[in-house]
Amino acid sequence: MYTSDELLKKVNDYIELSTIKRKPTTLYDPIEYVLSIGGKRIRPVLMLLAYNMFHDDVDKILPPALGLETYHNYTLLHDDLMDNADVRRGKPTVHRRWNANTAILSGDSMLVVAYQRMAQCPVEKLKTVLDIFTETALEIGEGQQYDMDFETRTDVTEEEYIEMIRLKTSVLLACAVKIGAVLAGASDEDAQNLYDFGEKLGLAFQLQDDLLDVYGDPKVFGKAIGGDITSNKKTYMLINAFLLANEEQRKELTKWITAKDFDKAEKIEAVTDIYNKIGIRELCEKRINAYFDEARACLDKISVAEEKKIQLRRFTDQMLHREN
Repeated sequence: MYTSDELLKKVNDYIELSTIKRKPTTLYDPIEYVLSIGGKRIRPVLMLLAYNMFHDDVDKILPPALGLETYHNYTLLHDDLMDNADVRRGKPTVHRRWNANTAILSGDSMLVVAYQRMAQCPVEKLKTVLDIFTETALEIGEGQQYDMDFETRTDVTEEEYIEMIRLKTSVLLACAVKIGAVLAGASDEDAQNLYDFGEKLGLAFQLQDDLLDVYGDPKVFGKAIGGDITSNKKTYMLINAFLLANEEQRKELTKWITAKDFDKAEKIEAVTDIYNKIGIRELCEKRINAYFDEARACLDKISVAEEKKIQLRRFTDQMLHREN
């Protein structure tokens, strides 16, 4: 069994070797740039960990694992453009280093490259893998649209928000482990239990991002703190702040959410102060832990020997304590 660190090295080494040998380089350089600036590689590592529970020859599925990472980074490239973000992983975003038109076109090509790489799997598994991947890609777009829609709404419920992050974030983690299981020839039941595991893990992961966006260290987190607050993202934290706030706090939150002109630092400080007084951080941490527990329960159902689950369990525990 490989450790997650060993699999991460395999993924990073494979990314370095998998340069795109096409022209014009001005189209493909941004793709190489996005993939070269690092990242946790959670999705390809999850795919390899799931596969490794059933088989040892993980190198066989490195191409589709890279396809998944390429797709994930394509979504980040376009997310950064839509959010007008300046920094990703401590580096300038593509639209800042190049321009918006380059970000759009290179992003579109990156999606095609992702499919090209995902399709490099055994022909007998190809339709199943692409069906899972395509459904996931559609769901992620739906989640992103909900996220955008929520920016102009003040009545977003917690249930709506959880469904949005399930679509925008969780399904890709679920897709990773399910495709790993499918490529390993796992049973339909095990593949579905792994999907459910990935979905719960993804919900916890996104809520952690919400938390870190407010309380993280920008040097560790890799991007500026408070972006969700300044852009009025209807996060789990903001939704519950409105639900739990007293009349004065709710009025203050509404003032900041509806303000057209504001000082970013002042807004971040004011909203964070309200979160602190209400206990939003503790509430979010409790929900995160609950989703991690649900993920572990799904992993318990997988019909392989317990020693085969050790690395995936360890990886889950590492995610629980992440700071970026």
